[in-house]
Amino acid sequence: MMTLLFHILAVLLMLGGVFFMLVGSIGLNRMPDFYTRSHAAGKVDTLGIMMFLAGMMVFEGWTINSAKLLLIIAFVALTSPVATHALTRRALLIGLKPWYRPKKDRGDSHAMAD
Repeated sequence: MMTLLFHILAVLLMLGGVFFMLVGSIGLNRMPDFYTRSHAAGKVDTLGIMMFLAGMMVFEGWTINSAKLLLIIAFVALTSPVATHALTRRALLIGLKPWYRPKKDRGDSHAMAD
């Protein structure tokens, strides 16, 4: 009975990870500029990879392989956000401008008065 619950939990974690990675991939295609694309890749794919690896850990049970997967999760949790921040910071410093929605499309009341 417990192995069935662990298998169900592992499958749910892996499917959740695949879902978040899919959403991040769609975000890479749909977002308008570098900064929003890096946000989609940095946040969503990090969570997706961590959930997928956690599902693999649950499926494997507590072995040396799951300890290695835990180290990989810790490495991804520390390095992926830092790398995303470093890339976007460097892009800002070299002069890459963020995308802004045109004033008439913002939908605020001040745009109608102009």
